[in-house]
Amino acid sequence: MRDIFPVPAFQDNYIWLICKGTSAVVVDPGDAAPVKEALRRRGLTLTAILATHRHPDHVGGIAELLETWPVPVYGPAVESISVVDHPVTHGDRVDLDAVDMKLAVLDVGGHTLGHIAYSGDGVLFCGDTLFAGGCGRIFEGTAPQMWNSLCRLAALPPATKVYCAHEYTVSNLRFAVAVEPGNDVLKSRIQAANELRAAARPTLPSTISLELETNPFLRVSATEVVAAAERFRGHKLNSDAEVFGALREWKNVF
Repeated sequence: MRDIFPVPAFQDNYIWLICKGTSAVVVDPGDAAPVKEALRRRGLTLTAILATHRHPDHVGGIAELLETWPVPVYGPAVESISVVDHPVTHGDRVDLDAVDMKLAVLDVGGHTLGHIAYSGDGVLFCGDTLFAGGCGRIFEGTAPQMWNSLCRLAALPPATKVYCAHEYTVSNLRFAVAVEPGNDVLKSRIQAANELRAAARPTLPSTISLELETNPFLRVSATEVVAAAERFRGHKLNSDAEVFGALREWKNVF
């Protein structure tokens, strides 16, 4: 049976390990040490590495891992990541035979221009594009680009499990409640998230369906969300992308 579990790193990163039998694939290993320890503890051999974007907290551990396991490294073709030897772009497929998983590559630029996600077999590894209850900051792209990327992810099957790269859920949901205080599903979700964190347990994975019900960045056409974004902006907003842009700017200063 295949298993996916988080390897905590830094202050709030999750490095994901996909395992089957004694084989493992690692997603966004910003730090090699906790990955090596997790592999040792579970008796696993690394067979491939996936990177979603070029930020050091996602790729900083790859070179060290390759010293022990000279495996294929998949990553965005349009970003400069020296350790990537299998550059991929939107529409490509990554076959991870050792863990019996086939993933499609999705262009989800915005956080960085070349950010990609990997989706298939009911799972999504989305790096810093979509978070539980939130989305990534727009460092290199534009608000319309990021909105289009989120729409691409929102269109995935509702049961898709969302494996994002940071434990930001509680703070994201506090913002979500400020945007949409009348959302009862959201109120239940933040209570559950608080309980998980109090017990030192991850709030992830999420699902696409749960994000569609509670994530304000995917709910830009909901009446209460639109009204809140317009109050923040101080004027009427004329498109979903404009509402999204207002929410993202509001979250930046929340």
